Amino acid sequence: MSRGTLVAGVGNIFLADDGFGVEVAKRLRAHELPPGVRVEDFGIRGVHLAYELLNGYDRLILIDAVTQGGQPGTIYVMEPDLADLPAGTVTDAHGMDPESVIAMLKSLGGEIGRVLIVGCEPVEVVERIGLSEVVAGALEEASRVVLELINEESAINPQTAKEA
Repeated sequence: MSRGTLVAGVGNIFLADDGFGVEVAKRLRAHELPPGVRVEDFGIRGVHLAYELLNGYDRLILIDAVTQGGQPGTIYVMEPDLADLPAGTVTDAHGMDPESVIAMLKSLGGEIGRVLIVGCEPVEVVERIGLSEVVAGALEEASRVVLELINEESAINPQTAKEA
């Protein structure tokens, strides 16, 4: 039985390109999504995200600015190996990376199936509201990539639509 997909935009809108995930989540909310898919802007609320995951989801798609060393504006899809990640406690609720969120989820007794990260290489993460021109230009591609991932899961797991 499928428990659905949570698409979570994360990041700090007061740190320029770090607000990328929040902006993509806003765009995705304008789309009609398959049943069982929820899109939320979690911003810097990593603890809230961990508690939301306790509701039980098969899949988490995190959208965030990620530094991988590529050209600014590059969109990445990554699947971190979180299987051996130990349960943990929160030391900085505003700076929770995906591993910290999953560690907290485990410490609360929860679990998650597949975790994907759709990230964008930032130009700058500095105190400023608003994305750089390059990262703003990648919003459409990132939205398309997330929608493709959602649709792939719907095709693989058609019972999600029947159960929702």
